Amino acid sequence: MEKYIRTLTIFYDTEISYGEIPLFRGAVLKSLGDKAHVLYHNHTGDDTFRYSYPLVQYKRLNGKAAITCVEEGIDLVGQLLSHLYGSMSIGRREALCQVTEVKASKTPVGIESATTSYQLLHWLPLNGRNYARYQSTDELVEKVKILEHVLTGNILSFLKGIGIHLEEPLQVSITEITKQQVVSYKQVKLMSFDVRFKANLSLPPFIGIGKNVSIGNGIIRKNQ
Repeated sequence: MEKYIRTLTIFYDTEISYGEIPLFRGAVLKSLGDKAHVLYHNHTGDDTFRYSYPLVQYKRLNGKAAITCVEEGIDLVGQLLSHLYGSMSIGRREALCQVTEVKASKTPVGIESATTSYQLLHWLPLNGRNYARYQSTDELVEKVKILEHVLTGNILSFLKGIGIHLEEPLQVSITEITKQQVVSYKQVKLMSFDVRFKANLSLPPFIGIGKNVSIGNGIIRKNQ
């Protein structure tokens, strides 16, 4: 049975780099102050965290700042729009922040008979264990199999995080690795991938899957 998932993405005219996404997040939280809902930052106090799937995600889309809200996160949009405007500090620079577009989507998420093609950007699939396995594998086919296994798990984790359990097998096939690079997060170096893949599943636009999705990693876009 399909379940409809609501998403809403706010696009700003503020140009940011990939490395400035955490700074953009910090600027948003500063503008909201003590009124910031836990879904904006996932801190529950006393150094504890909300470990569920992030329902407010800060991103860089088309070179500019954006925020994607999922399900309950959409209920907080009014607070965002009323507090986040005008000048803001992104790190050490001042930037104007104006909304250019708001895109709402209600996507039926479930197994389909046909496959859909997607792009996955800034995806961080490798942890310590599968990184060693990936690096020790010489065959490209085997490397892709490792990534497909991780991608399948990431998608299932996303579905579980929003309360969806599939009754039929999920089929995922990576068709192209378009970019691979090393990125740093909190002084830890990670391998980031841009890939194209097909899946027998409909997925909402701009959601994140995998690691660090709250700060712009693992962005899903449907191939045109």
